[in-house]
Amino acid sequence: MRCLLCENLSFQIICKTCQATLLVPSFHKREIEDGFYNYSFYTLSELEDLISSKYYFFGDKVFNILAKLSFEKFASNFEFDKRVIVIPIDDHTRHEFSHSAILAHALKSKFIQPSYNTLRASNIVKYAGRDKEFREKNPRRFKLTNFYDKTTILCDDIITTGATITEAKKALEKKNNKVLFSLTLADAKL
Repeated sequence: MRCLLCENLSFQIICKTCQATLLVPSFHKREIEDGFYNYSFYTLSELEDLISSKYYFFGDKVFNILAKLSFEKFASNFEFDKRVIVIPIDDHTRHEFSHSAILAHALKSKFIQPSYNTLRASNIVKYAGRDKEFREKNPRRFKLTNFYDKTTILCDDIITTGATITEAKKALEKKNNKVLFSLTLADAKL
């Protein structure tokens, strides 16, 4: 097969050279609410085409590589005084895989445990290309399974306005869960 980025022959969908040179993550911090932060590893411009692979059959391979390069490295350096539960935002399966579940799985470590099918949107409206006003008028209306009194981290592929993460955080907090922060692959405002 050919590498998606450089088009050279490769055993992986993104060759090792491109992974080592073009996909080196950096750490970005954005305050979403007073004292609540999102951390991302790339700017949207760096990953836009790769993130859109979630709509195609090969997207799981792309997301597994991105997750390994960023989320897995983060998890290997993360320490906390107790076990934290990572919640993928709306990890329903599309195109035979869930991109947010892949990201959550990469965070599994001594201090982080993924919890799948925990936070689901009951309103499946597409936010791509929409502004904050549209997102606020069309909330995801998250449903939370029996999940109480936990310390959590939220994860998703991209943050644009922060509306989805804020709504997910509020859904968790309604059941006495503490959300430490959120993690995303990319930030659209960078």
